[in-house]
Amino acid sequence: MHLFELIVRFKKKMFVVFTLIMIEHIAWIIEPAVFGTVIDVLIDRAANKQAGFTLLRLTPLFIWIALYGINSGAGVLRRIVDQRIFLNMYTQIATEISQKAKESNYSVSKTAALSQLSEGYITFFQYRLPEMLEQIIAIGGAVIALAAFDWRISVTCLSIVAPLFFINIIYNKKVGILQKEFHDLYEGTFDVFSTQNPEEVRNYYQRSAKSQQRIANWGALNFGVMRSALLIIFLVVLYIAIDLDEFTTGNIYSIVAYIWTFITSSEYLPELMESWTSIKDISGRLKTETI
Repeated sequence: MHLFELIVRFKKKMFVVFTLIMIEHIAWIIEPAVFGTVIDVLIDRAANKQAGFTLLRLTPLFIWIALYGINSGAGVLRRIVDQRIFLNMYTQIATEISQKAKESNYSVSKTAALSQLSEGYITFFQYRLPEMLEQIIAIGGAVIALAAFDWRISVTCLSIVAPLFFINIIYNKKVGILQKEFHDLYEGTFDVFSTQNPEEVRNYYQRSAKSQQRIANWGALNFGVMRSALLIIFLVVLYIAIDLDEFTTGNIYSIVAYIWTFITSSEYLPELMESWTSIKDISGRLKTETI
């Protein structure tokens, strides 16, 4: 039972969920640009009291309302559909693990632990994988949108890609080892409790907490380095947008919105990479031990 095998196996259901995610977030990433135009129309109207609001002048507002409706509607539908899909997936996966464990005469502890670890698949598919897709759309969309305002802003944002790539290579290597240690401990949970020895339980959770703390420390370091780099990017882009270009108020709003989207999406990457590292270990564990 491998991660990509599951994606292929449930490809039709995945396609429905991911299509809704793409519709939802593509509409969302277009919104700031359109809303910036709405702001300019309103400011222009306030500056010129004699100008009336014709339907043509209100077109940006109607477009923004339509985009908002698409974003909200796709989001509502996705939240209804994905719960049903992923709960059924977990039921099938847990049942198959139980059957295979019975055939292979695994201990109750190992069977229960593997079944529980398989829930990580569902968490990954239902939350983390969609979040990855969302952040890709957000980062890519923000860079494209910023290029439409000034290519220098887009290039400045892209300059962080190479450092992030190398940082995440180191991060994945270190965290991957720690995730394996944690999952090795997790497989023995039932055995620890079966001893009915409070000291054994305390030692088990101390070792488990130590592994998780080390993972958290690496995540904090990665996050701190990334935030420092993003601060420099933010200041440079603001300088370009405010001092070098003659943008309207609506343009400034859109640019700031896209910069903030780029920053918040980028700083979320370490947490997503930690989930990816964890699910790779679980995937290999279930593939070699159950199927």
